[in-house]
Amino acid sequence: MRYRVLGGTGIEVSAYCLGAMMFGFVGNPDHDDSIRIIHAALDQGINFVDTADMYSTGESEEIVGKALKDRRDDVVLATKVHFPLGDEWRNLSGNSRRWIVREVEESLRRLGTDYIDLYQIHRPDAKTDIEETLWTLTDLVQQGKIRAFGCSTFPAERIVEAHNVSERRGLMRFRTEQPPYSVLARGIERSVLPTCQQYGMGVITWSPLAGGFLTGRIRKGQDIDLTSGRAALRPHWFDPSVPENVVKLDAVEQLIELADGIGCTLPQLAVAFAATHPAVTSVITGPRTMEHLDSVLKGAAVTLDDATLDRIDEIVPPGTDLYPVTWTPDSLSNAALRRRPLGDRAVA
Repeated sequence: MRYRVLGGTGIEVSAYCLGAMMFGFVGNPDHDDSIRIIHAALDQGINFVDTADMYSTGESEEIVGKALKDRRDDVVLATKVHFPLGDEWRNLSGNSRRWIVREVEESLRRLGTDYIDLYQIHRPDAKTDIEETLWTLTDLVQQGKIRAFGCSTFPAERIVEAHNVSERRGLMRFRTEQPPYSVLARGIERSVLPTCQQYGMGVITWSPLAGGFLTGRIRKGQDIDLTSGRAALRPHWFDPSVPENVVKLDAVEQLIELADGIGCTLPQLAVAFAATHPAVTSVITGPRTMEHLDSVLKGAAVTLDDATLDRIDEIVPPGTDLYPVTWTPDSLSNAALRRRPLGDRAVA
């Protein structure tokens, strides 16, 4: 396992990060089995674990806490805050001081620890001034409850804004960014990754297998079960009759041929690709079973030469997304942010 320094913090983390999203009722509800998977990852050199308060409504954090009970000092532990944990969302979500201060205590309790190595803002929040968020996070570092903080799935302009506010107001700054990145979704290469490099931020990427398309189990010309797993949650993403999915399936066939040619599996090629970019510190892999973990870790030593990377660039050009990104900026998804209140409109 290779190790890299996380965003200038001096903290060394493994190039592969164990993602805990699939531990809990949304993925693997067996706590003992999930703990075995976590321990197996640690035994094979992974020292970086990432979870979030909203994964299985806190159950993932509880499982991680149990697994790290006697190994806490050996692990760099990351979690996230932003989303509501239930049906109620008013003042129970977002990036306000009110919610962060409340929820960090809950995460500490569920994780069974008195500090979090990396506390991340899971998504931007158009309703909360970024200065409010940064003040809160800076206070938590000074209180010893977190060691460093970062953001997740922020566009480049929000990252720049946050750094400008930190410098202007004398606040601590985001040390990391956690964006989606895969061979099929390379959009962050255009501005997010260069921005992170400019500010010396660590980058922890998620979804290296493109939501399942790069597992090798979804193939062109083969039946795709749209009633179970990830496909049941978002059947449109996998429906072979959708034109954008046809493009993905065509790329997958070429990538499988490329992986076979260099003696590795498609998932191993996919994770190695994400880890190869000089801006990337660690790649999150989120296994649900021991088999999934073993499959990825067998490729930990895979390195991609220039010829292989050039071929990937031919299949999916740099900066290209073969499918829409998995999030929409608040300014587009929230109608209230792009329409004047009715009282401000001229009424015929």
